[in-house]
Formats: sequence, C-alpha cells, structure tokens
Amino acid sequence: MTGSLWVVVDPDNGVPPWRQVRDRLVHLIRSGALTPGAAVPPIRQLARDLGLSAGTVARVYRDLEASGLLVTAGRRGTVVADLPPSADPPAPPPDPLAEAAARFVAEVRALGAGRIAAVAAVHAAWPD
Repeated sequence: MTGSLWVVVDPDNGVPPWRQVRDRLVHLIRSGALTPGAAVPPIRQLARDLGLSAGTVARVYRDLEASGLLVTAGRRGTVVADLPPSADPPAPPPDPLAEAAARFVAEVRALGAGRIAAVAAVHAAWPD
C-alpha cells in the first residue's frame, strides 16, 4: 500500500504534518486496518510519498514505537506491534467519502486551484 492511498497530509488545516501522519496511523492500527505484523512503509518511502522530510516520518515512527504500536523487526522493517487487548471498542471505520474528498482537495491544491474552482469543477462533472 502506498502512502498516498492511506495517509493524506493537509498543510493548511492547522495540525502539524507529523501529527496528521501519527493520528492516521494510530487510527489505522486501532481500527484493525493495519494488523499486527503488517509492515509500514520505510521512512524514506513514506516521506517521499507524502512530500515530507524523512526526519518528520522518523519522528512519527519513534513516537509510535515508544507508544508500543510499532516495532522494528530487523530485515522486515517496521511493523505493527501485537496490541494488548483493549477495553475500548474498536474505532469506527474510516469514512470513504471523507477520504476521497481529502485526496481531491490535495490534488486540487497541487494544481494551484482554489475552493471555488474545485466546487465548480465538481458541479460541472456531476451528471444530472
């Protein structure tokens, strides 16, 4: 799985990019979308996919290792740790529409277009 399909960083939402990546990975792990033993992308690959520095992604991985959510597994790289049973109910599944919208917004911004142009494009593309 590539970073751009499961993590989106919005530089304009006020939350630091490292925190956005961390929160998304925590959600994916807690919801079961990333299962124990599942490999996460190498630091440099995820950084490149998200347009972040390797140091930013390394900070996220260190934080998640310290939290017991990730472990370094030698040649296997960094993987999701075995999670202890939790009294908390599993997190709700991610909203696919919200995720698609976030990807769309990221692409629109990369094109240099604004909100009004993006909404107009959606209206124009939507069949009646």
